This record gives sequence, C-alpha cells and structure tokens, in this order.
Amino acid sequence: MANPMDPSILDAIPLPALFVDSAARVRGANARALKIQPQARENRPFILLFRQPGLNSAVETCLNTRSPQEAVYFHSEGPQELRFQVSCAPVDGAFGEGALVCFRDITELRQLDQMRRDFVANVSHELRTPLTAILGFIETLQGPARDDSAARERFLATMATEAGRMNRLVGDLLSLTKVEEDSRVRPTESVDLGALVQSVVRSLTPLAQGSDCTLSFEAPATALCIPGDSDQLVQVVTNLVENALKYGGHGTTVSLSLDRVDRDRSLRGPAVALAVADDGPGIEHIHIPRLTERFYRIDGHRSREMGGTGLGLAIVKHIVHRHRGRMAIDSTPGQGSTFRVILPCS
Repeated sequence: MANPMDPSILDAIPLPALFVDSAARVRGANARALKIQPQARENRPFILLFRQPGLNSAVETCLNTRSPQEAVYFHSEGPQELRFQVSCAPVDGAFGEGALVCFRDITELRQLDQMRRDFVANVSHELRTPLTAILGFIETLQGPARDDSAARERFLATMATEAGRMNRLVGDLLSLTKVEEDSRVRPTESVDLGALVQSVVRSLTPLAQGSDCTLSFEAPATALCIPGDSDQLVQVVTNLVENALKYGGHGTTVSLSLDRVDRDRSLRGPAVALAVADDGPGIEHIHIPRLTERFYRIDGHRSREMGGTGLGLAIVKHIVHRHRGRMAIDSTPGQGSTFRVILPCS
C-alpha cells in the first residue's frame, strides 16, 4: 500500500490536488496545490489552510458522509481573483481513509461566460431600439397615418435609416465573427500597404468632401509590402479613416502617413507603421483603454446618430492581432487624436 504522504501519486493528477485524512488534516499535496497554498505541505488542519466556509463544509461533509461534494474556492493572486471548482471525493485504499480534494480553475470559463452574456445583452439592446422604432412606425402607418402621404414619406425615410443601422450592425457582427475564426491563421498574401491605403483614401474622399473635411495622404516612394489579408486591411484603414472623419467634426483635417520601421521593439523586427491623425476635439484619457471594447462608446447617442455600431475598433483590434501587429492610440482633448497600427514586415 502506498504511503499517504508519498507525493508521486498526487503529482500524477493533472489538477491541484491534496489528500485530507479522516481527522481533516492535510497529509499530502502535489506541486500544483502548493502553488495555491504553499503551507499545504505541512501536517496542518485543512480548515486553517483554506479559510472559506463553503469549502471547509464540503470537505467535512465528504469525510463524515463518505459522499462526493463540490464547492467553490476563491483565491487572490496579485490583483486577480481566481475561481476554482473544488471536487471532494472519499478515498479508502492507497491513500488511507480520507478525502481527495481537487481544484479546477474555472476563472477563464466564468469570464468567457460573462463576456458571452454581456455580448448578447449588448446586441439585443442595439437591435431593440431600431426594431421598436420600425414597429411603431408600421403600426402608425397601418392606423392613424394610413392616408397621410406626408407622414408616410417621413416615417418611411426614418424606417429606412433604422433598417440601415441594423444592417450595418449585422454586417459588423459577421465581420467580427469571421476575424475571430481566422485569428489563429496568419495571412501570407503579399500586400502593398501604400497602394491599399491610397485606394481607400480615394474611395473615402467624397465622404470627406461632404463634411467639408480634408483627407490627405502622401504615398511612399517605394512599395511597402507586408504579409496580410488585403480585404481585412482595407477594413482597418476604412474604419480608422471613417471614425476620424465622423468624430473629428465638420471641417476637420485627417492625415494618413505610412512609414517603415527598421526594428519595432514590441514586434522585435522590421515593421510598417500606419498613422491616422485628426485635429478634432480629441478623447479624454479615461476612455482610451476601453475604445476597442465591443459596443463601447464615449457618447452613445451621438455615435448612433452617426451610424456607428460600436464594433469598428473591436474589428480593427482583432484584425491587427491576426496580423501579429499592435495598435496604439494617442489623444489630447482639444488637440485631436492619432491611431497607429504597426504591422510586421515578415
């Protein structure tokens, strides 16, 4: 029969695990468990090592009733709180009589579940507003405004605007889903970033002129080629330029630049840096870390009025990550904003 204190059996368990004897004292712990509670190597009462009533009650019940129990254990590791699902199983044999206590880290699962719930709630909220408006207008057109041609034209125009907003939202959701699906596959197509940016600038020039804005880009003298997905890179440049035009305000100047970087410290190699700068109102520093979150808006009402879905910068972030690049945002209130995308050359 194996020695209850022999760690080799516990070390074979791929989870943090420890053995508690019938007197509720810790008699053995594997290396993974010692990372959670370094003092578990000592022959000490379990209740003094893990001071959480729910867990202690589960272990005590398992020892007394000889039936499996489960509990949740919260463990602080620096600024982060980890959440463990703990399984307690009665043991009678190689370890002697007692309970085997195993910890399964479910922190990431809980975070993903919360993200999923938040995402569904945000999408529902974004769709509910235009749907409610459209349904209200339909009801009015079927009733009081049935024969009112002026009201009908006005309502139909508003319905078209709201339907377009929903269509943009669905399109951005599909784009985000596709980018996430492709995130592990690095693009290999050679893309001339200068020519691509020039093409986007040409296509968005009418939009800039419609808002009395100036859009400028001086193409580099030589081709700047990187491995990339041309369609996704067009999305990146388009989103950044459209945001600068929309939120920079009437009459703003948006300047694009493209430069070769001999060695980027973060990417540890040569790179190409794209900068999109505007001289608009700028962004308060408190908002900058959250700008790439899904559905995060500085001014939600203004963003919706401009047709924003709250997903543009989230899509940009995911595309940049897929290309193994990085993104930086600099802004000073009253002095404009600069969005930089740095992409590796190889």
